[in-house]
Amino acid sequence: MTLRPAPDERSIPDLLAFGVVNLDKPPGPSAHQVAAWVRDLTDQERAAHAGTLDPKVTGCLPLLLGDATRMAQVFDDSRKEYVAVLECHGSPPADLDSVVAEFEAPIYQKPPRKSAVKRRLRVREIHALDVLEVDGRQALLRVRCESGTYIRKLCHDIGLALGTGAHMGHLRRTATDPFDDTTLATLEDLADALTWYREDGDEAPLRDVVQPAERALVDLARVTIAPSAAESVADGAPVYAPGVIDADQPDAERPLVACYTPNDAAVCLGRLVGDPDADSGVVVELERVLV
Repeated sequence: MTLRPAPDERSIPDLLAFGVVNLDKPPGPSAHQVAAWVRDLTDQERAAHAGTLDPKVTGCLPLLLGDATRMAQVFDDSRKEYVAVLECHGSPPADLDSVVAEFEAPIYQKPPRKSAVKRRLRVREIHALDVLEVDGRQALLRVRCESGTYIRKLCHDIGLALGTGAHMGHLRRTATDPFDDTTLATLEDLADALTWYREDGDEAPLRDVVQPAERALVDLARVTIAPSAAESVADGAPVYAPGVIDADQPDAERPLVACYTPNDAAVCLGRLVGDPDADSGVVVELERVLV
């Protein structure tokens, strides 16, 4: 078999077949609809979004193309950041900042009735919560939180704590780790870049919009394996100690590791179960094969 070229040496077809677009989702369509449009635009069999956004919500929606859809699970526990408008039902009190700060902690939430997950009480961590601006009854909030946090419910609960009542107005996602709003591309950017490539052979705009899929893995611990070990992984074998060149220890919060060949091409996702310095035994059990 032929292993994947290095990320910065891939042709455009190879890039599209294993790429990621940090898309600026527009208001209106669902995340699923946007993924389908990008799939068809890029002529790929599959495309997957990294974390649902409601139709009215805008902002950071990483989209995985082709074989990169196999790594969608890396976003399951990625932190998210939002900017939300808190619409208070009365004038917010003078201690708005201190009340809001009380929610910067683990909080209890029950998913709404229309959610796709089971409605049971669960804990979600609010890592940072700041009041950016206040204008009349509106307050602009920046929320950095655990994946699966419902910002609409958070705004409702803040309103109860303020004593005024409140609901969520506009919501924009500004980050889905490791992506943020500094590298966003619109659907129009993608469509134009594809047109320039197909009609004029100009690759530069498309390479600005579509990044190698390895970009989505930068927050995971890295294991470098020999090309011969990568060929065995492609056939479904785990990573054995003799095939490990180097290995980082994963964080407790993110136990997944990403395995690469020495040219920085991703091979698989897995879990470190053995000693990388040992002479024998399984070191990485496979979760997803990416080649």
